[in-house]
Amino acid sequence: MQTKLGKKFWISMLIFGLMGQVAWVVENMYFNVFIYKMFHAEPADISAMVMASAVTAALTTIIMGAVSDKVGRRKAFMSIGYIIWGLSIISFAYIKSIMLTIVMDCVMTYFGSTANDAAYNAWLTDRGDSTNRGKIEGVNSMMPLIAILVVFGGFMSFDLDTHEAWTSIYYIIGIATTFIGIAGWFLIEDAPGLQKTGESLGNTLAYSFRPSVAKDNSRLYLTLVNFAVFNISIQVFMPYLLIYYEKTLGMDNYVLIFAPAILLAAVITVFYGRLYDRLGFMRSIMPVIVMLITGYAILYFTTSTIPVFIGSLLMMAGYLTGMSVFGAMIRDSIPEGRAGQFQGVRIIGQVFVPGLIGPALGAWILRDADVIVNGDGTTSFLPDRGIWSATAAVIVILFAVLMMTMRNKSNGSD
Repeated sequence: MQTKLGKKFWISMLIFGLMGQVAWVVENMYFNVFIYKMFHAEPADISAMVMASAVTAALTTIIMGAVSDKVGRRKAFMSIGYIIWGLSIISFAYIKSIMLTIVMDCVMTYFGSTANDAAYNAWLTDRGDSTNRGKIEGVNSMMPLIAILVVFGGFMSFDLDTHEAWTSIYYIIGIATTFIGIAGWFLIEDAPGLQKTGESLGNTLAYSFRPSVAKDNSRLYLTLVNFAVFNISIQVFMPYLLIYYEKTLGMDNYVLIFAPAILLAAVITVFYGRLYDRLGFMRSIMPVIVMLITGYAILYFTTSTIPVFIGSLLMMAGYLTGMSVFGAMIRDSIPEGRAGQFQGVRIIGQVFVPGLIGPALGAWILRDADVIVNGDGTTSFLPDRGIWSATAAVIVILFAVLMMTMRNKSNGSD
């Protein structure tokens, strides 16, 4: 029988999950646009920003996830973290250079990763169990798509070529994030059985990196290896996605094309998460790979509206359903009472390794990209379809790695 979680849990999960993803969407998809439009950033600048943020996110999650285990609390880290996270977002309204953007992105990522990557994700692991993990991940993995819809819809009313528009955006997102943190004091409930770890902080930090722990939890670590390859594929194109739609394809109305694809992908993701509970990991991840490869192929070979819509739908549905399946498998494999300590190794697979390799590969693919001359005489690069062939190649590698590592390590229903 599936464990019931209650309305307060779902409300807390929805508002913290959604607002956290809205903030991450602004960082992951629009900071690139921000420095591209305001400071005429090159691919190397975008890659450097993503890489610096990935390193910060990984180190923060490793440390703060372990600290939250040590003190036996998630609520305080989530609420206070969201409050300061929101204030750091507001600071971007006053930034005037690429370098300062990168520095403040790392500062913002510290607070965001403390609140979301470390505390929120550990809280989800604490509150779920094997009877409802797929359902939780299905809803949680839908949050990035809904966040994209919210951000896209809200940004349609702004002229992103003006600094005034970005100032308004940063104030709106920052204030909303801070408000959610305040609300968390009244909504969040730590898991009833959550207790402080009896180990020293040093041992708590080192726990998930011990070879003996990796050996005893081989399914978890093999899943993380595959998760890293999956996210490398995503990070090859994601930093350049909106620029590709708007500048390369010339779709000034890309939101009207992309938003319906995101909405349909969100619906698919909600129902897809439950397949994990029924079918297990291997049989639910293979359709994800098929969706991604098909979407990438369509986007590589076509540039007109309807095919781009179909390719975007398959690409986003594959991305989010993949996050759902991998997320459920990872949470199911984390030892009980160790959720915070394992958020660090999770973020290495989700953010750190992909954030170093994916954008760098994308920047290398775009090293000889065409350029356009802006109205002020400066030039900007144009992402080309090579990003889709590169990301498809990584997914093929994922398929091979899955076959080699996971066939005998997936859960018992496979």
